[in-house]
Amino acid sequence: MSRKVYVHGPVEVSFDLSLCVHAGECVRGLPAVFDAQARPWIRPAAATPAEIESVVARCPTGALRFRRFDAPGTPAADARPAASAAGRVVVTVQPDGPLLVAGPVALHDASGRLLREADRVALCRCGASASKPFCDGAHARAGFRSP
Repeated sequence: MSRKVYVHGPVEVSFDLSLCVHAGECVRGLPAVFDAQARPWIRPAAATPAEIESVVARCPTGALRFRRFDAPGTPAADARPAASAAGRVVVTVQPDGPLLVAGPVALHDASGRLLREADRVALCRCGASASKPFCDGAHARAGFRSP
């Protein structure tokens, strides 16, 4: 994973393209901050920390993360809200897309090796992802349609 970091004042927004399924929650939710046509495409100075935090929390895969450095000399707090209530795991089938898993997730391969531990992941169900078992948005290019 390669995470790019964008900082403005006490706000840090980071992005990992390998986790993104291009759901568009960020671009639709706060286009002044998240503009895929601009460079840099994330501009945390364009909104309040609360607005950014709210939109980042809607990222279904954790590709976007939000941190706030409230006081000098204190460790950064990851301000992402918990993905599901009371530690439950919730799986949502996206129409013509991935399985979105929210909650405390530990995903292991067949040999038991930990692939990812996170609060949310998007799992491929079209078979076209180059990063299986994770979704990489290939379902759109492949023309996948839900059965």
